[in-house]
Amino acid sequence: MAKDKKLVEAITSMDVDFAQWYTDVVKKAELTDYSSVKGCMIIKPAGYAIWENIQKELDRRFKETGVENVYMPMFIPESLLEKEKDHVEGFAPEVAWVTKGGLEDLQERLCVRPTSETLFCDFYKNLIQSYRDLPKVYNQWCSVVRWEKTTRPFLRSREFLWQEGHTAHATAEEAEERTIQMLNLYADFCEEVLAIPVIKGQKTDKEKFAGAVATYTIESLMHDGKALQSGTSHNFGDGFARAFGIQYTDKNNQLQYVHQTSWGMTTRMIGALIMVHGDNSGLVLPPRIAPVQAVVIPIQQRKEGVLEKAEELTQILKAAGIRVKTDATDKSPGFKFAEQEMRGIPVRIECGPKDIENGQAVICRRDTREKYVVKFEELAAKVQEVLDTMQKEMLERARAHRDAHTYVATNYEEFKETINNKPGFVKAMWCGNRECEDKIKEDVQATSRCMPFQQEHLSDVCVCCGKPAKKMVYWGRAY
Repeated sequence: MAKDKKLVEAITSMDVDFAQWYTDVVKKAELTDYSSVKGCMIIKPAGYAIWENIQKELDRRFKETGVENVYMPMFIPESLLEKEKDHVEGFAPEVAWVTKGGLEDLQERLCVRPTSETLFCDFYKNLIQSYRDLPKVYNQWCSVVRWEKTTRPFLRSREFLWQEGHTAHATAEEAEERTIQMLNLYADFCEEVLAIPVIKGQKTDKEKFAGAVATYTIESLMHDGKALQSGTSHNFGDGFARAFGIQYTDKNNQLQYVHQTSWGMTTRMIGALIMVHGDNSGLVLPPRIAPVQAVVIPIQQRKEGVLEKAEELTQILKAAGIRVKTDATDKSPGFKFAEQEMRGIPVRIECGPKDIENGQAVICRRDTREKYVVKFEELAAKVQEVLDTMQKEMLERARAHRDAHTYVATNYEEFKETINNKPGFVKAMWCGNRECEDKIKEDVQATSRCMPFQQEHLSDVCVCCGKPAKKMVYWGRAY
């Protein structure tokens, strides 16, 4: 009973302490647990089921574009990692090293993969010989290790799950086309499945991936006004190919270097789901990603016929393609309602003796708490209608929140005032010089999130230095 009471206790209000609210939701919705390895999390069944749905939906979309899955070793020899100078410098502070195998010292240190570009390059240099071998469009689902100093479940941990795509192409144009194609795939997935609106754009040179020619990103805004990089796609040009000697013979029998891309999305998207859609009662999961879309809760279940009717309704919904379960535990209905809300299950169906007598059930939406009384024969159609409406409206609300917390600044005082007092995105012009990015980060702890594809002309001069502006940039504080 103590555990039952703990679940229904009020979680910290997000308006009082957003970070504590986030931690409370993660713990009480039983998404993760702490492990004995500092900075690493145990993903519990409720959390992993969300990741499985993300993985399933992304994998389907990848394969529709010709992607094939492979798997690479988790260890990278130090000599291999050092072949691309910018790349190794970018990851050096976060690398974990293996120096012993059993009782023996290793002749060469092995790093536990922080990312797998070098492994794919080493693989490609032997695999690709001719233009007939191209393109190679591979992806792997795996975990990576980055020795983060400050960790938080899903958002930043020393080991996390992700997918990383690595492709090789004959021309720069093909590589750029694939880079943008995958960014658009991520953006569509976020909006259509996770109900998270995103800004698509290019990272500045300061913020781009180590070793990339260009990094493209989708940026989303959390409820507290902080930005979250939600997926990236990198064009490597032929830099890695030159470092690793990945060449092919073209149609004219001339040797050419391949052009490569890389793109990834991680378990931090579960953190994004929590922070974009959650409320003070817990998770609110968009129906398309929810492992359980509906829960049938029998009222006065000890009375004759109630449990049987609940199970019958469950089977009807299941036959209609809805992910549904019956909560037939001996907990009180009030506790079951609180648990359903904490776990973010999109819809609950209440059914008791009086409902059975009237041939009806009550549907309750998780996000708005709206209730609908529905005849049994119309239940499946109505539940699907509610799920579809909820999915659409969750995206609309998240977009409205983002737009209401996106500001414009045309001079530096206005910029600093906005960043410090109005959490959200700030759109402002930029001269293209790193010195201004560094100054902004030092002055207000904000970074350039992206140079959006949809550019706007807000003024003629850089918001920081007053020199002629080259790009409009989204700025913000970020996770």
